[in-house]
Amino acid sequence: MTSILKADTIQDTDGNNIINENSNTITIGASGDTITIPSGATLDGSNATLAGIASTNGITMVDEFRLTSNFSGNANPIASNLERVDSGGQGQFGTGMTESSGTFTFPSTGYYLVIFNTEHYLNADDREINGRIRVTTNNSSYSAVARGAGYINGTGSNTHTGTTCMSIIDVTDTANVKVQFRVTVDNSSTITISDTNTNTTSMLFMRLGDT
Repeated sequence: MTSILKADTIQDTDGNNIINENSNTITIGASGDTITIPSGATLDGSNATLAGIASTNGITMVDEFRLTSNFSGNANPIASNLERVDSGGQGQFGTGMTESSGTFTFPSTGYYLVIFNTEHYLNADDREINGRIRVTTNNSSYSAVARGAGYINGTGSNTHTGTTCMSIIDVTDTANVKVQFRVTVDNSSTITISDTNTNTTSMLFMRLGDT
């Protein structure tokens, strides 16, 4: 024989609400309470909408852009010839970044991992090649938050090098917190390499969680 217990509120012996139902909203515990899930138990949200929780997988957005045309010398920022990756086997998920003239806008607030890779070649010497991630928190003034450096020692033919840098960006306001990507070289003939099918000079964005 099955039994049904009907109640809108269940309280402990001190009169504190343990479970409460009101207008189809169920509240477990109260502010300040600790709700413990026993060892070995599984919290399965795969078929539910979990409000306030990023997702059962944690990551809710990943996006990549890349350079599609070579350039020589400096770029502050890289402002053109950028595309979202679109080769077979590549892709993005979640609401992606928005790019305009080299300025990248985040789709929502949160903590984001940003990675910037560059590739270069030159048939000569270049003592310092830099790739930088630059951030604004007021939609105006930018400052470098990460730098990767390389150099080329000419060998009589085209010699390649690359840089990598990364940073976690705290996006508290999508209208004001934005990123750009800068390349500086000592030899103005140094080429920054592009490819429309392979990531060479590229930018990766991954939302890690709520700010």
